[in-house]
Amino acid sequence: MTTQKITSYKEVQQYFKDGMTLMYGGFVGCGTPEGLVRALLEHGARNLTLIGNDTALPNTGVGPLIVNKRVKKLIASHIGTNPETGRQLIAKELEVDLVPQGTLAERIRCGGSGLGGVLTPTGVGTIVEQGKTKMTLDGVDYLVERPLRADVAFLKAKKSDKMGNLVYERAARNFNPLMALAADLVIAEVDEVVEIGEIDPDMVVTPGALVHKIIKAGRE
Repeated sequence: MTTQKITSYKEVQQYFKDGMTLMYGGFVGCGTPEGLVRALLEHGARNLTLIGNDTALPNTGVGPLIVNKRVKKLIASHIGTNPETGRQLIAKELEVDLVPQGTLAERIRCGGSGLGGVLTPTGVGTIVEQGKTKMTLDGVDYLVERPLRADVAFLKAKKSDKMGNLVYERAARNFNPLMALAADLVIAEVDEVVEIGEIDPDMVVTPGALVHKIIKAGRE
């Protein structure tokens, strides 16, 4: 049963579709599973909604999805490292929802925890509050930020056992653990796959119960 989680880029393409919502780990590409991004490009799915910290560079992370105009909507914290994202935004070829980084993380956490949203003072009095519910508690104004979920999450990890227990490498951990909770299908691209029992349980950040598919990086 556990070995059924181990798959290939080709096999996971059956789960991709036009219009799907995708979460992806990574911070300017660090912690983004680029093999899965290439598999999605090869599949040809379009009109995607992406949820992640940024769009990296034109040729790294999810940048190629932007360059090839596969994305309809982007929910992210910043886009400055990828000039093509900015160009498409200005040309109205891409809808971009810029979300403060901490708020983005908490919205994803809410989506994974089954919560209705989070109250935050971040963005009050700015364009961030436009169209959002505002509440005042104990004299402090808060915005109600709604949860985020996705059809699929692309994770990147340093190591996995055959159950899908994941170990991350330092800062490459970033958004990956949160996204493992907030998607209907979780696919992890890992550098190394080991036998069950070879990973110290104290090193596991994302438990295998949250991971549906595992791909060894570079495996066809």
